[in-house]
Amino acid sequence: MIPHPSQSALDPAGTGADSIASLFWVMVVGGILIWMIVVGLAIYAIMVPGRHDQKTTRLFVIGGGAVFPTIVLTALLTYGLAMLPELQRPAPEGSQVIEVAGVRWWWRVVYRLPNGTKVETANELHLQVNEPVEFKLTSEDVIHAFWIPALGGKVDMMPGRENRLKLVPNRVGTYRGVCAEYCGEAHTQMAFDVIVESREDYDAWLSRLKKPVVQGSEAASEGRQIFEAAGCGACHAIRGTSADGVVGPELTHFGSRRSIGASVLPNNSDNLIRWIAETHQVKPGVEMPAFETLSPDELRALSLYLGDLK
Repeated sequence: MIPHPSQSALDPAGTGADSIASLFWVMVVGGILIWMIVVGLAIYAIMVPGRHDQKTTRLFVIGGGAVFPTIVLTALLTYGLAMLPELQRPAPEGSQVIEVAGVRWWWRVVYRLPNGTKVETANELHLQVNEPVEFKLTSEDVIHAFWIPALGGKVDMMPGRENRLKLVPNRVGTYRGVCAEYCGEAHTQMAFDVIVESREDYDAWLSRLKKPVVQGSEAASEGRQIFEAAGCGACHAIRGTSADGVVGPELTHFGSRRSIGASVLPNNSDNLIRWIAETHQVKPGVEMPAFETLSPDELRALSLYLGDLK
């Protein structure tokens, strides 16, 4: 399995996650105060037997058991609700817009460019540090949920409906996103990497993403022939080639991605061969067929071709 980047909501790397983490700790303190009062009353009743002064008892029960919890819970509710306007506010005009669709069991990612065009990739996000991003979230099959714990809150992805989420990452690093809504057999293997980088690195990456595939080396040409002969282009697209499928993940710059199969395996030649030949053993339930009939040499050539797509 691929070593996973941080996905702790208590190690925030975004403004939304900062607010959520603060709310968690405030709620912990409030819960502890209520717990101490209630348990303290129970201990008092046990440790001090016999009749108790009626006024004192009423003060303890009503004050400690009803009034104090009500005050604390009201304060917690007010504190939490005060965060909603900023968390719900759309990203400013001109911010990067990214469309993400949940698909059993991977992620279709489309970057909207300033000129109105769109560029598709899959199973990996690149974000610019300290810049707001507007996500447009939907699903192509069942209900999924988009969640990057270190950057912000969770939003459901529902078929036929577009939800939105604003995130503002404030720390460079690599983080893990997950599907947080049970969606079937491979739900726990539906994840993605989020790379937060500087403006220069992000612009350079986006510039590469917009370009069609750079033709592979001569050593990879055999792999391209196998890719075409096996019909892989019916499901996958590679810009600059005849492969134009839309069923599976887009592969134009597949070789530069960190992982295979929505963060199931690190992206290297041996793992790619395993993924192609033993697909359902690696990720049960995935709709991609296993190409068990390919010879070891053909698998090696195919992995070389795909790994060369950068």
